[in-house]
Parts: sequence; C-alpha cells; structure tokens
Amino acid sequence: MAMTEQIEAPCILLVEDDRMDVKIFERAAQAVALQARIEVASDGVEALSHLRALHRNQLEGPRPALIVLDLNMPNMTGFEFLETLRRDEGLRDHIVFVLTTSTAYADVQRAYALNVAGYLTKDSDFKDFQGKLTLLKDYLKRVDLPDGCLPVRV
Repeated sequence: MAMTEQIEAPCILLVEDDRMDVKIFERAAQAVALQARIEVASDGVEALSHLRALHRNQLEGPRPALIVLDLNMPNMTGFEFLETLRRDEGLRDHIVFVLTTSTAYADVQRAYALNVAGYLTKDSDFKDFQGKLTLLKDYLKRVDLPDGCLPVRV
C-alpha cells in the first residue's frame, strides 16, 4: 500500500459579494498566516455551480475544506444557499461558517438550524477580524478533514 502525502493547503470557498470584504478577508488571512487557498464566489448561485461541478468531476481540484458564507447577497441569499446545500445529497456534508454583519438572534438560530459549524460577525476592527480568521486557521489545523479536501500524491 502506498503512503500518501499532502502537497497543497486546503481550500476555503468564500461566498461574498462585496469586493472590499473579500480583500479584507484575504488581508486578514495573510496576516494570521492562514495556510489555505481562497476561492471566491460572488453569490450563492455561483457557489452552488462551483460545488456541483467539483462534485461531478467537471472541475478539477479539491473540494473546499470550509465554506465561509455571507448571508446578505444578491441572486441567492446565504440562507437560500444553505437550504439548497443541505437538501443536495452530494453537497450536504460541507462544513460552513457564516461570516456576516447580522447579529440578529433569529439569523443566528436559523443558521445553526441549517447545521453551520459557526456563526461569526464581521468586525470593523481589523484585529478582531484577524481573531476570527485565527479561529478558522486553528480549526483547519486541528480537525480531520473529509476525503477530497486535500490533494494528495500517492
């Protein structure tokens, strides 16, 4: 039996429509040395299309180790994305963290009812935001990821 060796960092799919928030996420990831490739989908429709193409092997690459999801987006809200994702037999097991400006109790409860791994609010303070990215970094470092999340060399 051949040994396998991980050769790439895991992938994070950031589902975010605000370009400035994407840049802030990327800057904070770099500041905390988050070893992950960040792919961006501008809304839930684009994210689902990407995930389905990966699942059907129509697109090359590993499945995202984490999905980081904004709730307030055009075309398909984060909640609509989560509902669709959880109904899809091939995609329902994806690990999702919400990253949003909403602190509404109802939104937090609804997100957890849709099996998110965590609910994080966006901070205007960059240091606080870095702390949230450190949490994602630690999560990726400490958990065993599902099959397909890391490219391997046999």
